[in-house]
Amino acid sequence: QVRLVESGGGLVQAGGSLRLSCAASGSIYSINAMGWYRQAPGKQRELVARVFAGGSSIYTDSVKGRFTVSRDNAKNMVFLQMNSLKPEDTAVYYCNCIARTTYNSGTYYDYWGQGIQVTVSS
Repeated sequence: QVRLVESGGGLVQAGGSLRLSCAASGSIYSINAMGWYRQAPGKQRELVARVFAGGSSIYTDSVKGRFTVSRDNAKNMVFLQMNSLKPEDTAVYYCNCIARTTYNSGTYYDYWGQGIQVTVSS
């Protein structure tokens, strides 16, 4: 299986910055996409940003120009640099990857981290 561990969350004032990190480990054969989702209280989980193996990335409209997703393929890590944070960015952020394991190299599966809290005060 694949284990994802997030770090870097916390409390920050509006306008501030945070950098989230996520490390994937386990029986990894290959990773396609890595990225971040978030879930605010009372809301559905939403995709924030995703970066693909080839380097292309996508963002939800509300974070474009403020957040930057990147990955280190050699270390199986993904990062989310969050600038100009707003109170509406407050949520639990989840690391996600789409990967194949050495036990089942023919099929991609979704894997999730345990989530990390990001709180932006006004």
